[in-house]
Amino acid sequence: MKVEWLGVYPAVTTKFTSSGDLDIPMFLHNIEAQIKAGVDGIIIGGSLGESSTISHDERIELVQAALDQSKGRVPIIVNVAEGSLRSAVQLGKRAKDAGAHGFMLLPPMMYKPTDQETADYFMAFADNTDLPILVYNNPVDYKVEITLNMFEQFAAYSNIEAVKESTRDISNVTRMRNAFGDRYKILCGVDTLAMEELLMGADGWVAGLVCAFPAETVAVYRLVKAGRIDEALAIYRWFLPILELDIDPQLVQNIKLAEVLTGLGTENVRLPRQRLQGERRDRVFKILAKGLENRPKLPDYLSIKAH
Repeated sequence: MKVEWLGVYPAVTTKFTSSGDLDIPMFLHNIEAQIKAGVDGIIIGGSLGESSTISHDERIELVQAALDQSKGRVPIIVNVAEGSLRSAVQLGKRAKDAGAHGFMLLPPMMYKPTDQETADYFMAFADNTDLPILVYNNPVDYKVEITLNMFEQFAAYSNIEAVKESTRDISNVTRMRNAFGDRYKILCGVDTLAMEELLMGADGWVAGLVCAFPAETVAVYRLVKAGRIDEALAIYRWFLPILELDIDPQLVQNIKLAEVLTGLGTENVRLPRQRLQGERRDRVFKILAKGLENRPKLPDYLSIKAH
């Protein structure tokens, strides 16, 4: 299945039982809700998926389960966030053998590389796979920026196709377009900037709160792309206080609580993360409860052509 890098790509949470094992039935319950809401792909094992706490074996188990559930309806993308090129390539080969359709690739973890080390890492990974790659550019959280100069080097690699734009700088969409035209697909990676970046020409949205609110997320995307800006803006303004839960050190716990309240998940996390507690949980709960109380009625967004 070809990955178009257009539309909404949920970075899904990893579901766990109370004992800390993978909760495959709940994981698939959420996957099915995403697909029925009209998402365009699924990203497994990202930061929101508690990447640092799941093994390669577990990642492959999640890929296989998602593939079985999706039955070819959407592409399944695997996040690769490793400390070494060797480990990244090994995971890439296993994921491809399992049937994954593409990768989201982060810079090397646990080491701050130079610009050239970063570029060489991405290009070496691309040399070791023929699957499409979404470059994750998030200098705020990972302290490594994928610069325009790096993207110039990547242009020779046909399978480096897209960027998850998480610099928090909306102008970067225009910089990429000015420098490279349509060479790269651009997907917004920050929920609170999604509508703004879509209006500036981004092709898609790697979303977080979509895990709990898939219909609202896809509706915003499709309405914007259809030019129905006022309708999209009304939903987005309602959504923003909830979307702000994504730009928080405890975004995983925030979004898992949101999944509980919408019937799409549990609060179970893996150490060192812990469930939200006390005043913090109360604050997040109130934000979500208010949003659900005023949840907007959506137009028939699924009838709008996706791309």
